[in-house]
This record gives sequence, C-alpha cells and structure tokens, in this order.
Amino acid sequence: MALTNVMTQSSTMRSLWWAMLILGSGMFAAALYWQYALGEDPCQVCIHARLWVAAIALIGALMLVLPDNTGTSLGGLILLFASSVALGERSYYLYEIENFRGDGSCQFTLGMPDWFAVDRWFPALFEVRNICSYTPELALGISMAECLLGISAGLCILCIFASKTLLD
Repeated sequence: MALTNVMTQSSTMRSLWWAMLILGSGMFAAALYWQYALGEDPCQVCIHARLWVAAIALIGALMLVLPDNTGTSLGGLILLFASSVALGERSYYLYEIENFRGDGSCQFTLGMPDWFAVDRWFPALFEVRNICSYTPELALGISMAECLLGISAGLCILCIFASKTLLD
C-alpha cells in the first residue's frame, strides 16, 4: 500500500516531500560532521534545533508514504510550517546568544521529559556536550545560527506558497 501511495502522489508534492527528507537528513548529517569530525560539541539549544531538523526529515518521509489528498498534504504542510517556525525560534535564540544580546541561559542537560528522553536513548545523536556560546562559521562569515535562520524562513515561505497552490 505504501509503495502505491508514493507512486501515485502528484509530482510537485512528491518532490517537496523528497526535498524535505533530503534537506533534513543532510542538515542532520552536517551537524554530526561538525560534532564528530570537527569537534564542535553541541549545546542544549543546538540539540533542540537538531530535533526540529530531524522532525523536518521525518515529516518528509512520512508524507511520502501517506495517501496523496488535499487534507493529508495540508496537514503535512502545517506540520512542516510549525517545525520550521520552531527551528527558526531556536536558531534566533542561538543567534542572540552568539551576539551577546540574549539572556545566555543554557543548561548542560537537554531537559526533555522521561517519555521523550532522546538524549538517553540516542546519546551519540542528542546528548548535550557543551554550554551555549557561539555556533561555528560555515562559509563567508555566516554562522550556523544565521544559516539555520535563513533555511527556516525559506521553509516557512515555501509552506505558505505550497498551501496556496494546494488550495487553489
């Protein structure tokens, strides 16, 4: 059944969900590269952002196997929009900290409830290993927080246009 759903989805929505799966997976892989290859240990807020990136990838994967109808697609776009806004909020918080404008409060634990203790279930992926201070520079003087802000803003705009197209 799932393969049938993937094959019958409209090409535009199917491409969008593939793009979200690839984008989220790529961003997650990049975060792990920075952590393990470059030694940039993540802080609490970085792990929160990483969780939202994982959510974006999972939304893409889930939407590829769900039936393609207006209600399901709209639900997926709403979830994607909410995840993008949450990623933007965490990215902005990091941006404020690295520019010495935020309150700078950050814990050395993830602070998730026991029923969602991803830092204990998958410590290699979601364990807090540093305090909040700055995010590494990616390229051309752009920090990781600034890049995530741009990506989340772009995803929000994409969701709005995709929803408008879907409902027209």
